[in-house]
Amino acid sequence: MTPPLRPRPTVAGSKVLSYGAARGDLTVPNDDLVGPIDSSDEWIRQRTGIITRRRASDEVGVADLAEAAGREAIERSGLAPEQIDAIIVSTISFPYATPSLATLLGSRLGSPAAIAYDISAACAGFCYGLGQADALIRSGSAGHVLVIGAEKLSDFVDPTDRSISFLLGDGAGAAVVGASDVPLIGPTVWGSNGENWDTIRMTGSLTDFRDGRTTWPTMEQDGRTVFRWAVWHTAARIREMLEQSGLGIEDIDVFVPHQANMRIIDELVKQLELPASVVVGRDIAETGNTSAASIPLATHRLLEEGSAKSGDVLVQFGFGAGLAFAGQVLVLP
Repeated sequence: MTPPLRPRPTVAGSKVLSYGAARGDLTVPNDDLVGPIDSSDEWIRQRTGIITRRRASDEVGVADLAEAAGREAIERSGLAPEQIDAIIVSTISFPYATPSLATLLGSRLGSPAAIAYDISAACAGFCYGLGQADALIRSGSAGHVLVIGAEKLSDFVDPTDRSISFLLGDGAGAAVVGASDVPLIGPTVWGSNGENWDTIRMTGSLTDFRDGRTTWPTMEQDGRTVFRWAVWHTAARIREMLEQSGLGIEDIDVFVPHQANMRIIDELVKQLELPASVVVGRDIAETGNTSAASIPLATHRLLEEGSAKSGDVLVQFGFGAGLAFAGQVLVLP
């Protein structure tokens, strides 16, 4: 008979220890973008709630944004870089298929021996990463995990596209996750709707570009489909998240959905019937839609402004291309 393997010690739960953030160095107002899409500042504000978005200059890459956010998160956690056991990076805009951005960041941040890998879950990516960090810690596979959502979406923008180009910004948000005697990150509710795989998409593949069959691939979307799906699907999943965490709407202090569109955020607040006392992340107004970076960036802003505070119950939920979705209830550090 095969002898049983020695079980790995497990822990009760995990918690977020700290956040870090980095935004593109350029502030781009609506007026700078309206010409190629034959639009106006008023049209963009009414349609998306965006006043400005942050984008990175040519010499600033997605790795630079990720490094800055990760470094701040590690410093604020009180840990030394070599205490980071794993680095998980969610990105769809790192310009190298391999090796991963996470392994590069391990070297830059002083954690070169860490478990390191990238995930591609677009706007749900940070919540995917946090779910994996929670699992790594509870299973005993890692003691401290750095989760980063990082994007330089301006590299994949067609200035004439009216479906998504004016939404997109550049930035990175990070969180350090560690062990906890009691769970302070709730169960992750996640999944996808592959039937709508191409609702948010690239205009072509890199092999098509290589072979001259298409121009440089950029992003586009079916906006109405995404809006309807996000509003009706997301509200149900958030209620499921709360139920699995043993909480109700009345327990929410802070709500940070993916910063896709201000109208979607407002509609979710209505669908969930959130009390007026709930602080809602609306970072999209000044940063734009930064895909995997949007939730940690919005959370970081609320903490810096004092609108959210240590011990608050945060509900976060990401949704985007795929159509992938994920979210958690957690207690803020």
